[in-house]
Amino acid sequence: MRAVRRGARTVALGEYLHGALWVLPGAAAALALVAGGVLSRVRIPPDSALQPLVFAGTADDARQALITIASTIVTVIALVLGLTIVTLQLASTQFSPRLLRNFLRDRPNQVVLATFVATFAYSTAGLYTVRAEGGADFPRLAVSGAVALIFLSLGMLVFFVHHIVHSIKIDTVMIRVAEAADRAVRAYTREAPGTDRSGPAPPPDALVLAAPRSGYVQTVHPGPLLESAASQDAVVVIAARVGDHLVAGTAPLALAWSRRGGPPEDAAALARALHHAVQIGPERTLRQDVMFGLRQLVDIALRALSPAINDPYTGVQVLDRLSVLIGALGGRALGDDALTDGAGETRVVVAGPAFAEYLDLACGQIRRYGAGEPAVCLALLRLLTTAAASVTDERRRAAVGDQARLVLADAESRIARPADRLPVREAAARLMSPRLAA
Repeated sequence: MRAVRRGARTVALGEYLHGALWVLPGAAAALALVAGGVLSRVRIPPDSALQPLVFAGTADDARQALITIASTIVTVIALVLGLTIVTLQLASTQFSPRLLRNFLRDRPNQVVLATFVATFAYSTAGLYTVRAEGGADFPRLAVSGAVALIFLSLGMLVFFVHHIVHSIKIDTVMIRVAEAADRAVRAYTREAPGTDRSGPAPPPDALVLAAPRSGYVQTVHPGPLLESAASQDAVVVIAARVGDHLVAGTAPLALAWSRRGGPPEDAAALARALHHAVQIGPERTLRQDVMFGLRQLVDIALRALSPAINDPYTGVQVLDRLSVLIGALGGRALGDDALTDGAGETRVVVAGPAFAEYLDLACGQIRRYGAGEPAVCLALLRLLTTAAASVTDERRRAAVGDQARLVLADAESRIARPADRLPVREAAARLMSPRLAA
């Protein structure tokens, strides 16, 4: 976990603005109004080389053109919003309701909507300008801008249909989730020998700092907390992990104590620094929550393996994506992350999941739902083979071996035909012998 100086509130605001569907269209509308105001003041002389670019009709023609453009764009916006809602509904029912946030944050969707809103705002404002001035002298170049925007909107509409079709493909959905989770792995876990670290044990008299409000831990940026703890010669352990749900006033968010013994000198200052370091929100995000990325992929597999859909190949594809993430996690330092001050003293410890927890999330539910399908069991064993190749720590090897034995045991009990069980047995034997054998 990087000790950045920006507080969690600043990061949360940036995260919200990046995912809010109204921000880019609102900015585009304001920019269109400014551009319209500037162009309305530009007059092109009859002998200018730019004369072919200006609108050649009368003021009445210009007003009619602007009215037509504005009314057409309103219809197109309604169509785009309708298609977007249908896409969100399909993603929720077919894949997972936890994927809706990813679609809302999709930048091409925001750009398309911003283009349509800008065209509407520009054309509507242009009506006022043309009507106000009237006669033969009206901002012809500004009207030409509206015509150019409607052609741009037409191109964006075609692009939007193309993009929306591709965005609901299962491969596209899985790739985006896996890439976001991989970015979180590489940004917020240390590229170090693959071991699971544990922070110092808090003393019995450590001060408990409760969560200020209920919700999920979204991000932790311990920079402000590190400075406050160092100034008091204190140690703070953030016990709640990213992705955990907390209840205000009851769930312990952190434990703090003085290195000289007893509680810290200024608990209120530490509580304020903790408030700025830890962002608690109503939902989980992929900003730092690697487990949530795995959770989304697992949800897709569980939907595919359900009796209503019965699509085991999608479950196999999910396991292929998960194997990449598990392989990356196997070679990185996980668990608790300790941050030190300039003197090398541990000041802040951020709790994190161990490798075995990631592995159980990737395999557990898929194994329980899909153990009756040999293809799913073989995909699980391939994932575990990738995990075994990426780890060197004995505890991680033991976790891989435990999962392999569970896959084999469930396959033995759920797969009816001996001929179907045989490939699973052989793959499990290759995985567990000789390195992972009990």
